[in-house]
Amino acid sequence: MLQELAGTIRGIVLDVDGVLTDGKIIYGSDGSEHKHFHVQDGGSLKLLSAQGIAIAIITGRQSSVVQRRADELGITYVSQGADDKAEALNQLITQGFPNTNLCAIGDDVQDFQLFNHPAVTLMATVANAHPAVLAKAQFVTQRRGGDGVIVELSELILRAQGRWPYD
Repeated sequence: MLQELAGTIRGIVLDVDGVLTDGKIIYGSDGSEHKHFHVQDGGSLKLLSAQGIAIAIITGRQSSVVQRRADELGITYVSQGADDKAEALNQLITQGFPNTNLCAIGDDVQDFQLFNHPAVTLMATVANAHPAVLAKAQFVTQRRGGDGVIVELSELILRAQGRWPYD
């Protein structure tokens, strides 16, 4: 069942805090904000894009650091400060993001808004997600949020689609 779902994925919707980062927000005394991103996630996101999988970021917070990371990775579908993540996804779909066969990966209860969206067919989460999210997800990474979780997700999807280039 999981392989079948992964084989149909056309796009991935990413949460940031707790998925691409360890969920910790560091504020400098100068008002700056710091986040730690895993370099292997970046490589995996570029691989997915190169294989034709669309990538979107939807986060409830607003951060210039997130936009910088998205720019570095060539991710053009970005919605920050999203109070309603399902509505944010609808907006990205109107901008050309795929409207079916999506994978959403999140770690907290706010991500149920994405999990319940009709375009999402594969719900993924990280090993240290909120217990309710762990119970609902169809795929749980072995890695914790911020520790390269997209490495596992990209391999699952690309292997299921027969496009994993590293065998």
